[in-house]
Amino acid sequence: MTGTSKGEQRIGLLNGFAAYGMWGLVPLFWPLLKPAGAGEILAHRMVWSLAFVAVALLFVRRWAWAGELLRQPRKLGLVTVAAAVITVNWGVYIWAVNTGHVVEASLGYFINPLVTIALGVLLLKERLRPVQWAAVATGFAAVVVLTVGYGRPPWISLCLAFSFATYGLVKKKVNLGGVESLAAETAVQFLPALGYLLWLGAHGGSTFTAEGSGHALLLAATGLVTAVPLVCFGAAAIRVPLSTLGLLQYLAPVFQFLLGILYFGEEMPPERWAGFALVWVALTLLTWNALRTARRNARALRDAARGGVPEEVPAGPPAATVRPGAE
Repeated sequence: MTGTSKGEQRIGLLNGFAAYGMWGLVPLFWPLLKPAGAGEILAHRMVWSLAFVAVALLFVRRWAWAGELLRQPRKLGLVTVAAAVITVNWGVYIWAVNTGHVVEASLGYFINPLVTIALGVLLLKERLRPVQWAAVATGFAAVVVLTVGYGRPPWISLCLAFSFATYGLVKKKVNLGGVESLAAETAVQFLPALGYLLWLGAHGGSTFTAEGSGHALLLAATGLVTAVPLVCFGAAAIRVPLSTLGLLQYLAPVFQFLLGILYFGEEMPPERWAGFALVWVALTLLTWNALRTARRNARALRDAARGGVPEEVPAGPPAATVRPGAE
């Protein structure tokens, strides 16, 4: 590997750590926006995210995709579905953090790869390898244990995992770049969000101007908090292997989990530890399977390049679909 490629990989890794690190530390940001409620924070996030990515796209002069998107009603419909699903994801996550459910929210992103695989089987009729079946079964057992531990299903985790997995499936069909996709989705969200903020202000419920300039700036910063990690992720995705990104993606829920316990002081009785342990076992199985498959694929490519017969690799979906975080 040349010095240049090593340098590019180093830049990619730094951007990957930055992206997933910011997504992992974002629970520290949402409480700063109180006394704004989750609905107001969500609406500001939509409005200011569009403003930020619009400026970014003006700077790099990347607008051709917008005209093509407008000429494809089916694709535009999928963008609308993606915008609706990520609205649910964002809203639930902000509410969860600001009401003391950071650990349960982190669980949603731990089990997201398992849900993604389950949706692939149910909706796309994908075939799983035995190890992946074992991982999904272990994840299901974890949800049962956590249901007993919480005294209810971990609905916050399930809502985040299923909404983000659905979002990923839709985005796969849309096939837009990260910044372009965020611009399209927030463009769909913009008018409803702006309308809600205007309604809130007219009824005296807005905190944007009532809590001082510092609070207003923090609400405006929701656009940066949303877009900057996505830019870093994009820089990482083109420079490091998918298998590396697959490992890096676990940084975000690990940071969130640690923040929930160590910083926010959330309780972790033994039954919750047992549930999380089962989830981590399932993720270990998926990661081991993904790394083994990646090595076999690389060996098959080397054999093919040398004129040999490439080793057959079993069919099946990837262990985890790497996508930008939705926090």
